[in-house]
Amino acid sequence: MSDNKEIFESLYHEYHPMVLQLCRGYMKGDVDLARDLVQEVFINTWSALQKFRNEAAYKTWIYRITVNTCLNYIRDRKNKLSFQINEDQYACPAEETTFSSEKHHEILYHAIGQLKEVDRLIIMMVLDELAYEEISTIMGMSEGAVRVRISRIKKKLKKIMENG
Repeated sequence: MSDNKEIFESLYHEYHPMVLQLCRGYMKGDVDLARDLVQEVFINTWSALQKFRNEAAYKTWIYRITVNTCLNYIRDRKNKLSFQINEDQYACPAEETTFSSEKHHEILYHAIGQLKEVDRLIIMMVLDELAYEEISTIMGMSEGAVRVRISRIKKKLKKIMENG
């Protein structure tokens, strides 16, 4: 049991930022909801730790747990989750030429939130700087398919962000 506790603590400290970023992307930038899901992810991680078979890296395994936790939340709450777009909130005054980092992240997460679930997952892994090979393993897709999908997702994001 103490070995599992040490492993869990190590996983928590190493992967907490990654899990929070991924959850935040799925929750369209809602930090409080993302933090709640992070807790659920690590509860699920703790519960499944004894079943871990070393068939994948811990990072890949925790990504999968995070994705499943987020998707389950979205499916369970699909009718309750609504994101009202306040266009004025994202309008930029003509004299404003730079965004604050936080404002840029807010706009980016808003745009990511408009993507399909799978596309959100993939782009969050790209933002987390995962290698295409690792993304393909997590997603169960060929590396070539991942590259094509990422290219299409980037085009969609650019269009969403330009149309505001």
